[in-house]
Amino acid sequence: MTHRTSGRTGVLAAALGAAVLVPTAVVATPAAAATAPTVSCTSGKSGLAAKLRQDITAAMAGRKGTIAVGLRDRGTDTTCTLRESTAYDSASVVKVTVLATLLWDAKKHNRYLTSREVTLTKAMITQSDNNATSALWKQLGVTKVKGFLTAAGMTQTKPGANGYWGLTQITVRDEQKLLGLITAKNSVLSDNARAYILKLMGQVVSSQRWGTPAGAPSSVSVHVKNGWLQRATHGWRVHSVGTFKGAGHDYMITVLTQDNSTMSYGVTTIQNIAKAIHKDLIPATTSRYAPTTTPRESFVAVPPGA
Repeated sequence: MTHRTSGRTGVLAAALGAAVLVPTAVVATPAAAATAPTVSCTSGKSGLAAKLRQDITAAMAGRKGTIAVGLRDRGTDTTCTLRESTAYDSASVVKVTVLATLLWDAKKHNRYLTSREVTLTKAMITQSDNNATSALWKQLGVTKVKGFLTAAGMTQTKPGANGYWGLTQITVRDEQKLLGLITAKNSVLSDNARAYILKLMGQVVSSQRWGTPAGAPSSVSVHVKNGWLQRATHGWRVHSVGTFKGAGHDYMITVLTQDNSTMSYGVTTIQNIAKAIHKDLIPATTSRYAPTTTPRESFVAVPPGA
C-alpha cells in the first residue's frame, strides 16, 4: 500500500508541476513581445500602410538604440507610429514649443512680438541659439509653457525643471500634435503665428538641416528642427521633427532616439527612416534632398553629472 500511495503522490506531483509550468511559459511570451514594439501604419491609399511598415522596419534593422517614430500625411490619410508615448529628453526640439508658447501668449494679449522677441526667436530656431532660448524660457515662465501645452492637448509633455528647458520630456504623439497645429488652421495658433513658425523652420542654417529632411523630394517645401544631447544614462539623444508639403502631400515626421553610441550614429538612424518615408510617399522623383555631411546642433545644458 505504501508503494501504491507513493506512486499516486508522484503522479500527482508531476501533474501539479506541469500545471505550474504551463502558465509561466504562456505569461512570458507577451512580456517579451512588449519589449519590442513594432511599427503600426494605417492609410487611405491601398498598399501604402504595408509598404511603409515594411520599409520603416527595414530602415531600423540592425540599428541599436531606442527609436520612436511618427508620420502623418493628410494627402493620403496615412499615419505610422512606433513608441508614440515613450518620453525622451527634448534637447533643442523643444525650441519649437517655446516659440509656439510665445505666439500663443501674444495672441491672448492681442499684441505683436517686440523687436527683441523677433531677434530672439529667429536666433532660437534658425541657429538653435541656446542663450536666446533661455531668455525666452525665463520671460515666459513654466506656467505659461504649461498653459500652452494644455491648450494644444500636449498632455504627455513635461517642461524641464530649474531652467533646464532641454530636459523637457517629449513624446512622438505630442510632437506630432504640435506639428499638426503649425500646419493647419486651428484655434490655438493664429494663421500669422503658424506662418511665422514655418518661415523660421524653413530658414534653419544648412549645417542643421539634417534628419527628417533627408531624401525629401525637391517638389516639397521643408521645415525642420533638430536636437541632440548626451547624458550619463541612455547615451546620446538625437531627434528631428519636420513638416513637408507639395506634390499632393502634406505630411509631418517625428523621429526621437536615445541610447545612441555617438551623435552621428543617431543622425544616420533618423535619416535612414526619413529616406524610406519620403520614397514611399512620393516615389516618382529623382531629385531628393541630401543633408549636410557635417551635421551641427547646439549642446543644451544639463545638470552636472547627469
